[in-house]
Amino acid sequence: MYIADLHIHSRYSRATSKDCTPEHLDLWARRKGIHLVGSGDFTHPAWREELKEKLRQDENGLYVLKEEYRLHEDSVPDDRIPRFVITGEISSIYKQGGRVRKVHSLILLPDIQKAEIISRKLEEIGNIHSDGRPILGISCHDLLEIILELCPEAVYVPAHIWTPHFSMFGAFSGFDSVEECFGDLAGYVQAVETGLSSDPPMNWRVSALDRFQLISNSDAHSPAKLGREANLLDTELSYQGLKTAVETGAGLLGTIEFFPEEGKYHMDGHRKCGLCLSPKETEKYGGICPVCGRKITIGVSHRIEQMADRPEQYQRPGAKRFESLIPLPEIIGAALGHSSASKGVQREYQKLTARLGAEFEILRNIPVEEIRHVSGRLIAEGIKRLRAGKVTWSPGFDGEYGKVRIFDEEERNETDGQMDFFSMLGVKEEVGKQAKSEKTREKKEKASEAVTAKRKEPDEKQEEAIEVTGKRQAENAGKNPGRLNEKQQKAAHSPARRTAVIAGPGTGKTKTLIARLLYLVNDQKINPDRITAVTFTNQAAGEIRDRLQQAGEQGSSFAGLQTGTFHAICLRFLKERGVRVLLADETRCIRLAEEILARFGIDEEPKEFLEQAAKWKEMQILHPEEAGEKGEKEPDRTATYEAYGEEMAGRGLFSFEDLLLETVRMLKEHPEEKGWRKPFGHLLIDEFQDISPVQYELMKEWNRGGESLFVIGDPDQAIYGFRGSDARCFERLHREFPDLSMIRLEENYRSTPQILNSSLAVISENPGEERILHPNQKDVGPVRMLKTGGEMAEAIAVAKEIGRMAGGIGMLEAQRTSEEKERKIRSFHEIAVLYRTHRQGELLENCLRKEGIPYVVSGRESFLKDETVRRSAAFFRYLLDPEQTAAKEEGSLLFADGEGNPLGSLLFEETAQVWKKKIQEQSPAELLKEWIREMGMETNKAMEKLSRMAVCYETIEELLTMLELGVESDLKRCGEKQYTAEAVTLMTLHGSKGLEFPAVILYGAEQGKIPLENEYYETDFEEERRLLYVGMTRAKEELILTSAGEESPFLKSVSGDLLQRETAGRKKQQELWHQMSLFE
Repeated sequence: MYIADLHIHSRYSRATSKDCTPEHLDLWARRKGIHLVGSGDFTHPAWREELKEKLRQDENGLYVLKEEYRLHEDSVPDDRIPRFVITGEISSIYKQGGRVRKVHSLILLPDIQKAEIISRKLEEIGNIHSDGRPILGISCHDLLEIILELCPEAVYVPAHIWTPHFSMFGAFSGFDSVEECFGDLAGYVQAVETGLSSDPPMNWRVSALDRFQLISNSDAHSPAKLGREANLLDTELSYQGLKTAVETGAGLLGTIEFFPEEGKYHMDGHRKCGLCLSPKETEKYGGICPVCGRKITIGVSHRIEQMADRPEQYQRPGAKRFESLIPLPEIIGAALGHSSASKGVQREYQKLTARLGAEFEILRNIPVEEIRHVSGRLIAEGIKRLRAGKVTWSPGFDGEYGKVRIFDEEERNETDGQMDFFSMLGVKEEVGKQAKSEKTREKKEKASEAVTAKRKEPDEKQEEAIEVTGKRQAENAGKNPGRLNEKQQKAAHSPARRTAVIAGPGTGKTKTLIARLLYLVNDQKINPDRITAVTFTNQAAGEIRDRLQQAGEQGSSFAGLQTGTFHAICLRFLKERGVRVLLADETRCIRLAEEILARFGIDEEPKEFLEQAAKWKEMQILHPEEAGEKGEKEPDRTATYEAYGEEMAGRGLFSFEDLLLETVRMLKEHPEEKGWRKPFGHLLIDEFQDISPVQYELMKEWNRGGESLFVIGDPDQAIYGFRGSDARCFERLHREFPDLSMIRLEENYRSTPQILNSSLAVISENPGEERILHPNQKDVGPVRMLKTGGEMAEAIAVAKEIGRMAGGIGMLEAQRTSEEKERKIRSFHEIAVLYRTHRQGELLENCLRKEGIPYVVSGRESFLKDETVRRSAAFFRYLLDPEQTAAKEEGSLLFADGEGNPLGSLLFEETAQVWKKKIQEQSPAELLKEWIREMGMETNKAMEKLSRMAVCYETIEELLTMLELGVESDLKRCGEKQYTAEAVTLMTLHGSKGLEFPAVILYGAEQGKIPLENEYYETDFEEERRLLYVGMTRAKEELILTSAGEESPFLKSVSGDLLQRETAGRKKQQELWHQMSLFE
């Protein structure tokens, strides 16, 4: 017979002792009498290397500490050599069935080689470097499938299945059955781990667990905690013997258990309120703490009560035996009246183990009389009572371990443990119990009175919120959420030739736009091929197409209706007219500009030259008379612009802006081509406030002779002035077309009153009319401003805040979150972090990776300018369209040192032939992964980022199109090697326009960043204020702003009742220190 503790952690896991090393695990296993120990944390690369260095494999497939690393102590014999088995725990956080699921899984493997293989696969999914127990955005079903595919010999065990925060049946984020968790793979799960807060009899009450083997382990975070729970086995000491025992029960004699009352989640309650409750008492209070009014933390007993279909005291036929033990230091401490960690207790512990043997032998087998001879009558009596089950408990609850009581104070004070007559009769103990029971009853009676009074007491904040929004909520109550309000209806059904809709944030802009399209097609019977809807992003265009199909009447068709961005529609227009378009990226344009400047002997920055050349071309097309005058005044200068334009045209190259200008030119030169304007007979333009002068001219040309023009947007969200947009475009439209019908949408359906009113306080400092937006959501608390001591502290605070929003991503975080003010638990995909510049995001990414938080970065990042990235994209673009000579020219540079090298062209052609087939068969992610490996680009960070971008797209065509035409929110990069929908979104404030999220963290809301102070251009304070307004109004339910320095001056206009200012870190650090003392 041997004892096995299979679930432990290394020092690479969170909140673990630095002594969690192979040497100390071996030492403490010998001290305690454990024959087989789990290695723990097999996914962590550094820990695996340490295991390979310090362990050797024995003849039975298990591992032994090499002799040169063994620690020798007089109190620990060297003849009991423990074995190690490769194990690890993985934390899965994902969404299933509309809920966030957080489940831990214990995995046993036959050897380190299999651990390497599985770890490489898991590294493609998430970060396995920053925590020995990695957090992955993968379902338990998919994790089990990976394990079975890569290592059929592995053993998969759902860990501590009842723990409230992180387990299969956990009250906060678990499932109601094994089948719900694992689906069609449920049959491959054959054992479950009971956890510290439950014992076998509690699990016997759930008949659904009858087919599973019940195992118990310590989940130790320090070597001294080994064996708190363990397994008794009577089988060959080998991996195969262990696997058979765990999966079939053959050779599994039973388990050694914690008393479940000692577990820190045994009962319900609130630790901070000092309230421990039974399941029935929790139900009596409606699940609400009568002291603080927040939700009660549901314990294991309560959860088992919910799932049990058998009565208490049920005995399962044929069940394995179990023994309930208390760690020896706790018995010694109870006898001496000291903490189990005190020096006196540790000295006595070492004396006992040195003279009598291993701890388990002392607790289970050695005669009490022998123990008395070594340590006296009181310690011996304590062990005797333990074996007889004569101990009492204050049960654990809400993260606080239960407390054992073996002796009372008077018993300890009696010499050598002698007991008086009344103690032997149990009279004193009974009196003590009665006194304690009386105090508990009084406390609960007072709590009951408090909760009754609290329920009757009016909530002042709620009444205030009702006063603000109640009328509108009552008006909208019971209505179909798809219906339009009065002004939305007026806008959608406007009969005017030209209609402009001012739609503030959250007022249903897209909904109104969709309603307008439906009205035109379904009510006015307009042929869809005469309708064009212009959007700001490709993502928005796709959303419009999807929502039209969902909202359209049965049988209605929107085939032929044109949607897309200005650039996408112009590209389509030019190609349909037979124009060969080869897009040139910024780098290629700069290279061409350098050639022109050198030819004319001009010393000028290429970027500045390109800006001026673009303005010159725009002037030629939009204002030819002004261009003529400029040409006469500056002939030499204009000659360089013309030379650049001719060179571009000669090579068939178009810049991004050339798409628009060439379309305008063609329309102006061919006014007789009415067919060209047919798709624009009914023209709708979204995000009108960010229209540029060229786009404004396009609008007029497209809609010349058209039947209706419908524009919608918000001047207060105009944030692209640096690209030429003008927030006064609505005013310009009204001046040019006095018959314009103007409609304002004023009902905000997105944000809470505090978020909306805080945002309005910011934007109202800009010139203009009074901003009127009415909130229609309930109040859920103020906007928060977190102030930190520096940029690193700020990034860490944001990562920790995301963890708390998600309910805690580790045991300790989950526990602390449950102690804080009640808050809604969110999925990662419901959270967005917005910042002013991409540079800010880089530091934040590092912190999120360390915390194991999955994320997706949205936006056009600087790595896309890397020459290897550009040339690789050109190579694949050429494969899709061999007529793209510019792509071939760019891509061939990958294969030669210089341009014009014939060897480069030859290698390019040979490689292209090989990859033409692959590009049709593989996904973008697979394609890029193989490309990087074969081209030797593994060390190129930019290419690594491109590969993580590729996982976000279904086809290589889609990826390349987004690289060419995509704007901020169209471009996405996954933080890890595999895409997950359950990820936090990171993006710039500019990229967030048009989006919304339940929770938003506005990162870096400080002086110097908002407004951005930049040496290269003058700050436009009004636009910067609008940018902050856009960011704040992305939030639906929760908005947090952070600052590492002086907060943004734009926030000075927000009153204290709307914006709650806090200093991040201090309280949390104190709590963390206190909690970590449990593991010392």
